[in-house]
This record gives sequence, structure tokens and C-alpha cells, in this order.
Amino acid sequence: AVNAVTCAVELQKGMIAANQGRADDRHIVLRIGINLGDVVVEGGDLFGDGVIVAVRLQTIAGPGDICISGSVYDQVKRKLDFSFDELGPQEIKNIAEPVTVYRIDASSIPEHHGPAEKAPLTLPAKPSIAVLPFTNMSNDPEQEAFVDGLTEDLITDLSRTSGLFVIASNSVFAYKGRHVDVRRIARELGVRYLLEGSARRAAGRVRINAQLIDSIGGDHLWAERFDRSLEDIFAVQDEVTSKIVEALAGRLTTQPARNRPANLEAYDLCVRARALGLQTALAAKEAIFLLEAAIALDPEYAEAHRLLALNLWLSWEFWGEPMDPNRARALAEAQQAVTLDPNDAGNHWVLGIILGHERRWAESDAEFDATVKLDPNYADAWAMRSDLITLKGQPADAIEYVRRAFRLNPHPPGWYYWMLGQAQYALRDYESAVQTLRRPETYRATSRRILAASLARLGRLEEARREAQMFMMSNPNFTIRHWSASQPFRDENLRQHFLEGYRMAGLPE
Repeated sequence: AVNAVTCAVELQKGMIAANQGRADDRHIVLRIGINLGDVVVEGGDLFGDGVIVAVRLQTIAGPGDICISGSVYDQVKRKLDFSFDELGPQEIKNIAEPVTVYRIDASSIPEHHGPAEKAPLTLPAKPSIAVLPFTNMSNDPEQEAFVDGLTEDLITDLSRTSGLFVIASNSVFAYKGRHVDVRRIARELGVRYLLEGSARRAAGRVRINAQLIDSIGGDHLWAERFDRSLEDIFAVQDEVTSKIVEALAGRLTTQPARNRPANLEAYDLCVRARALGLQTALAAKEAIFLLEAAIALDPEYAEAHRLLALNLWLSWEFWGEPMDPNRARALAEAQQAVTLDPNDAGNHWVLGIILGHERRWAESDAEFDATVKLDPNYADAWAMRSDLITLKGQPADAIEYVRRAFRLNPHPPGWYYWMLGQAQYALRDYESAVQTLRRPETYRATSRRILAASLARLGRLEEARREAQMFMMSNPNFTIRHWSASQPFRDENLRQHFLEGYRMAGLPE
């Protein structure tokens, strides 16, 4: 019952966070009812008094509310950090006795329901830009990944220019499909300039429209239309990048050209692998399949080798796949990516991650240094380096790294908060770690172990053990011993600090 109510609260918090910035008529609002009772399963259907009561509780709940039965209340009272309003006994059709109903008092839920109002971001000293997701003008929805890939490539190319401040792709894709005033977007991202456009791919040709906007005055600084053979797509990307750089910052020194794929089918496969993200074991398996196919078509395609290395590393480090041969393959693919294209910051980033987990720390540090030298706007690199810096025993420096990543990526993926919470725990700032790790963006199975340890350090042992139990539901094979052996700590005292916190929370040895 405790887990069910906690899950419902976090679901409602997550929905409120997800609705931020949406028009009222596009909000997704849930009513939740929770009951404790017998359930009869027949085929794919559920029956029984327990189900009838839960359905009735859901109808009693208002939009965004959670109502629970008296049987649930008896199990969770004094075990959770929020209070309940008693709504009294309710008659329920086909149930002999009235059911006492309680509603969770939303105002009593810790860490509030949604993200705090953020202070306005200060404009950087150098020209700042966000590339908004280009619109797919093709009738074929299958081309959506291609157009998203075009947007990501433009972001990558611009961010390699040291004279510009460029927002990361994760933050700009938060606006995809939304009709938001460009001035508001610029204000929320803390930039002055926006690039927006559209693309159409058909019959071996690609048509791209792009325009550069000054958000302060609303002026269009540059606009152009490109109608080229699909084989010229990378030349068009280079041309768009150079014209934007010239418009914003004059003739800056640019980095050497990146390795481009020689095969467009390989590029399509790589773009599809990118779109899968890095969040699940299933996504990693599919990405590996796509990337191996891309490399078979174009063996010298550096980005495909890099993404394959990253997914192979995730597979053995996080998703429970065998360490051998994935560990050795990941390192070999990352090294091959750097060999094929030493001018791509992403290749050095992935190699730096893997070398760090191989305990080859000096080489890892050198690769991360090369990453931010080639691309000072590489938000993911700043965030991921904070992980290794924390394990080095320098959590204060790690927090500075991840804060820098937040500025480059104001709407980051949840793992940024995981990195921040881990550093806060290492710094003994347990209250801040709990607040960070309970945010809707990162309240997830993998980071729950650090949340559990933080709660245990604060003496909130019942909460800590509940979080540890929920963590183990998603990570049934976790042991403290295996985790300790897998983590590249450079500070033994810090390792023991984490291990003691896990033991206090009740995680298995």
C-alpha cells in the first residue's frame, strides 16, 4: 500500500511538471483511486470488490487528486510525509458496507508538485543561439527522424564554434510541436538568437528553409532556401552553419570539418539510433542493431562507431548485459571513432567515459579535455565528467561542472539531476540530494539507491528502506559488492561513504 500511494503521488507530480508550458486545453490530468482488496483475474479482465471500490474512488477524486480507501489509509498512516483529508463513509453500488474515503492533502506533499519558478537566465557575453527543431514538411511521417537529425547536426556544427554559446539539443526539442512565441523561448533558454526552419525530403532531393531571428527586436537577420540533391545534404549543413556564424560573430576561426558518412542509408540508420535515446535496455539493443548495420554499409563512419561504443558500454554497465565481450568491444569502437575522426568532440567524450570506467584516469582526463576544447558547448560532456570528478573525491568541482551543463541545457535529461544528487551526497549535503533526486525529471529506479542512502543519512530510515525496496524491484540483481567493484572511485574514503549509506538504507550486500 505504501508503494502504491507513493507511486501515485509521484505520478501526479510528474504530470503537473509535464503540463508546465502547455495550453490549458492540452493538459493531461489524472484522477487516481487506490484500494486494498481481492482481485479476480480472468483472461485479460479484472473483477472483484477490490476493483469496484478502486473505480468508485477514482470517480470521487477531483482532477489531479488521489483518493484512497480506509483499508489503504490504515496501512499508510504515519508512514508517509503527507496528510489526508477524511471525506467520510461513501455508499458504493454493489458493495454491502459503506467505504470510508480519504483524499491526499496536496499542500502537505514535500518538495511541492511542480518545478519551482526559475530565475531568468542571464545572456552570455558571446553571441548565444538555440536551433529550434525543424519542421518536417514531407507528407511522409517516416522522414521525421531525418529532419530531427538535421536539427541535431546543425546544433553540433554550431556548438563547435568557440565564439558562440549554443543550447543543447535536449532543451530545444522540449519545444517540438508546440506553438510558443519565439521571445518566450529565447527568454526560457537564455539566448538572444534563434534559428528555425523546415525541411522536405522527397525523390532524392531535399529542400530546406532556414531563418535566423533576433529575439530582442524580432528582426530576421538572415533567411535562405536550399533546394539540392539529397547527396549534398552535408554540404548544405556546412553552408548553413558558416552563414550563421558569419551573421552572428563575423569570420571566426572554425574547427576542421567533421567526418561525414559516405553512405546515406548508413546516415539514416545512425539517425534512427540517435532518436532511440539512452534510457532503456531495449533501446540500447535496437540501437546496437541499427549501428552495426550502418557500419557494415560505411565502415569509416565515425559517429556510428561512437554511438555503438556508447550503447555497448551502457549495456554492460547499466542494463545487465554480459561484461564480456561488450566491455572490450565498447573500448575498441570508441578508439576507432577517435581514429576515424579526431576532430569530433563526441568521439573524445565517449572514449573519455569508457577510459574512466577502465580506471585509465589520466587518459580519460585527456579525452575530456580534448572534448571541451573542440566543443566548449558540449553540455553532456560537462555533466558526465561531473560523475567521474565526484568519484575522484572532488564533489564541489563536480557540482560546478554539472551547473555549467544545466546552463547549456536548461531542459536537461533526468540523468543530469542524478549526477547533481550524487555529488551532493558525496559533499554530505543530504537534504539537497533528497530534493534533487525526488524531482519528477529524475525520480527513477537507477538513482533511487542514492536517494535511499541520503534519506538514511538523515535518519529517515523508514523512507530510506521504502526507496531501497522500490529500487530493488527494478534492479533485482543489485548487490553492494558488485556495485563497489564496478565504480571507478579514486577516493577510497568516498567509496566507503557510499557503501555505508547503502547498508544503512537496507540494500543487499
